[in-house]
This record gives sequence, C-alpha cells and structure tokens, in this order.
Amino acid sequence: MNTLSWIVLFTFLGGVLSALVAGSFLLLQERARARALPYLVAFATGALLGAALLGLLPEAIEQSQGHHVQTVGVSLLGGIALFFILEKLVLWRHCHEDHCETHVPSTAHRDRASSALLLVGDGVHNALDGVLIAAAFMTDTNVGIMAGIAVMTHEIPSEVGNFAVLLHGGMSRARALAYNLATSLTSILGGLVGYFALSHALQALPYALAVSAASLLYVAVADLIPGLHRRVDPRASFWQVVLMSAGVLVIYAVEQIVPH
Repeated sequence: MNTLSWIVLFTFLGGVLSALVAGSFLLLQERARARALPYLVAFATGALLGAALLGLLPEAIEQSQGHHVQTVGVSLLGGIALFFILEKLVLWRHCHEDHCETHVPSTAHRDRASSALLLVGDGVHNALDGVLIAAAFMTDTNVGIMAGIAVMTHEIPSEVGNFAVLLHGGMSRARALAYNLATSLTSILGGLVGYFALSHALQALPYALAVSAASLLYVAVADLIPGLHRRVDPRASFWQVVLMSAGVLVIYAVEQIVPH
C-alpha cells in the first residue's frame, strides 16, 4: 500500500474502530467491564511508552540528521506543554469534586457541560492523533504502524471512559455511540490534513514526530500511570507490570519484524 492508504487505514482503526470496539465492550455486564478496564489501561500504558521512546523519538533524532537535536528536544518539551494546557482547558471533566468547578448552577448542568466538553476535547484529540499518525507514516511505515498500534490501544479504554461520561450526562446508549463515532471521524480528517500539509514541509517531520512522542508520553505519564497507582495490592501491581511490559514488547516486535 502507498503512504496515504496506510494513513487512512490506521486513522480509521485508531478512531472509528476503537469507538466501535468500546461500544461492544459496553454490552458486557458492568462488573465484567470494571474488571477488564484496568488491564486494558496497563497494556495501553506500555504501548504508549514503547512507541514514544523506541520509535518516534529515535526516529525524530535520526531525521534531524544530528544538526537540530536540541530543537527536537524543544519540540518535545513544547508538545508536553501543549498537551498540559489542552488538558487544563478541555479535560477538567476528570475532576469530580465540586470545588474544582465554580459558578455551576446544578449537578445536572455540570454533567451536561462535561459531556459537551468531552465531545469537543475528544474530537480535537482524535484529529491530533490523525496528524501524528500521518507524520509517523510519512517518515517510515514501521514507525507509523507503531504509532497506530499505540493510538489504538490507548483509544479503546479511553473510548470506554467516554461512553461512561456521556451516559452519566443523560445520553441514551444509541446517541452516545453516534456522537462518539462522529468525533472519531476527525482522526481520518486529521490524517488527511497532516498528509497533504506535511508533504510540502518535510523538514518539519522531525519536530512533528517529537510532538507525537510528547503526546504519547504525556498521556501515559500524566493520565494513565497515576490511575494505575490507585491499585496498590500485590496481585494488581504484578499484572500491571506484566501488561505494561507486554505493551512495550508488542512495539518492540513491530520494530523488529516490519522492514524499514
């Protein structure tokens, strides 16, 4: 397949398919969902870290040809700052304490506002995922597949959480699924925009890859790992380590198997 076909395929898999898988996951009994979700999160954490540190960041440094390594580092830091600000603006919905939100007239209004922000934030996030996947595939098919796998493994548990917020905000299951699928389509749009924009600015690829690495690192370290630490019993900790390692090993296997 050509580069554009790879981009469309993996942005579809990372966006629309992950939303459908998450939707089918909601068909399970609530108790079964609660048991499986922490394991999905642990695996996703390892995949994100592996893609960022074994694939995207080394490739960004290599693409810079050793002349602008410090600029790659600045791009990485800038990406982390960007996602921190975005999380402050649109991901405050994760805060469930009343003192985190001010001037909200009622719980019902707050829940509806959280659902609206969720959809906006998820649409932006999926579009950025599409741009980042495009940047990775334009560099190397191997790197693109790693980035795509990382996005998919992260998006499935993330989409499950999105459904929970939308349902809590009063949406029906059918409406929540429809809205989630609509926001997932922005990943394909982001991939197409990234492909046609970056094709005229290939010199920006190392820095786009650094921002991509920052995205994955930020989600893993700032969002997923703190959640894993809430479970401190030895058995849960053991499986977290095992599944995080499995996520890293999947990325490593892709690196070894898929030719450059």
